[in-house]
Amino acid sequence: KDVRVRKALNMAIDREAIKRVTMRGLSIPAAIMVAPGVHGHSDELDKITPVDVDGAKKLLAEAGYPGGFEFSLDCPNNRYVNDEEICQALVGMWARIGLKVKLNAQPMASFIAKIQRFDHSAYMLGWGVATFDANYSLQSLLRTKTTGADGSFNLGRVSDAKLDALIDAAKIETDAKKRDVLLRDA
Repeated sequence: KDVRVRKALNMAIDREAIKRVTMRGLSIPAAIMVAPGVHGHSDELDKITPVDVDGAKKLLAEAGYPGGFEFSLDCPNNRYVNDEEICQALVGMWARIGLKVKLNAQPMASFIAKIQRFDHSAYMLGWGVATFDANYSLQSLLRTKTTGADGSFNLGRVSDAKLDALIDAAKIETDAKKRDVLLRDA
């Protein structure tokens, strides 16, 4: 729940190495969940945090974890291209900042049932955007769970009233420029 921990995890990920080695140059490293080509993507926001192992260790120490900590990473091993291999790379990258991560790679059928029960510490999930609109992802993945599509795949249990208000406003805004601002802010 500490933003410094999340930032440290992010700072330890070498996305270019994953692109070069694991994905053999056939991926696009991302800093935000809205992909290029999806309405609402922002080149301005999609700036990858530079790898900074020492900075990540410092953030962990500030957050009260100078010696790191242990957790599990749940990952499918038959759903996405190189899914288990990407997770293996993450385990190694996080080890460099003192984290002890147990990889739990399993077939998608077992994996998805596990994470839908909220039986996870961290997990890998791919998300397609059938509508090519950012609100599809925001509403499903980050909106506080209510009924219907709101938070239908919010497996991280994110609940933020300001974010919910932005997502809800974008659902009904008909002015394209105003809606784009709402999506960017969300």
